[in-house]
Amino acid sequence: MLSDLGSTQHVRNLWMITGYGDFWSNSASRRTAILAEEELKLERYTDPEQGFTLLKPPSYAKVEKAGATVLFEEMKKTSNNVGVVVSPVRLSTLTEFGTPEFVADKLIQAEKRKESTKEAEVIWAKERSGRGGLPVYEFEYRVDSTRGGIKRIFTAAFVSSKKLYLLNIVHSDNPENPLDGGTRVMLEEVLHSFDIATVT
Repeated sequence: MLSDLGSTQHVRNLWMITGYGDFWSNSASRRTAILAEEELKLERYTDPEQGFTLLKPPSYAKVEKAGATVLFEEMKKTSNNVGVVVSPVRLSTLTEFGTPEFVADKLIQAEKRKESTKEAEVIWAKERSGRGGLPVYEFEYRVDSTRGGIKRIFTAAFVSSKKLYLLNIVHSDNPENPLDGGTRVMLEEVLHSFDIATVT
C-alpha cells in the first residue's frame, strides 16, 4: 500500500479514480506524471500524545499556531497548509452527530457565516472505515473568500475516546493558478491517511 505510493501504476490508478483518465493521452502529460510521482513520496507523521497519524508532503514544514494541535505549511506558499485540531466532545462516535452530508452542511453553514466568505459549496461528502472500523467522515468543499481568494478544502473527521479529531487541508485554487491534478492526488492521499494511531 504505502510502498506503492511512488509507482507509476499507483499514480495512474489514482488519476482514473479522481477523473483524470485522459491524463495518459500524450507524452507531455506523462512527463507531468513523473513529477507527480515525486510529490507522492509523502512522510508519515504520528502524534503519540493525541493518538493520530497522517501522511504529509515533504515540502510542508511544521509551524506553531495557537489553537492547532499540529500545523504544516507549504514552504513556498504558507497559505497552503495541513492542520489537525483535537478537542474533547461528548460523543462516542461521529455517527451520533449525523451523516457525512449533515456534517458537511454544518461546515458550509459555518463558512458562510464568516464575514470574509463570498461563496462556499460542498463538492462531496462520504464515510470510510478507519483503523478498527472507526467511522471517518471525509469532505471536499470550495470557498471563495476576500482573504486569499478561492480555496479548495479537504476535511476528515473522526471521534475516538471522547475526542474529536479534525483534519483540514487548505490549498489555493484561484483561476490564474488552479489546483493541478498531481497536487490534488497528493492531497487526497494525505486526506485518506488520517487515522487513529496504532497503540503499542
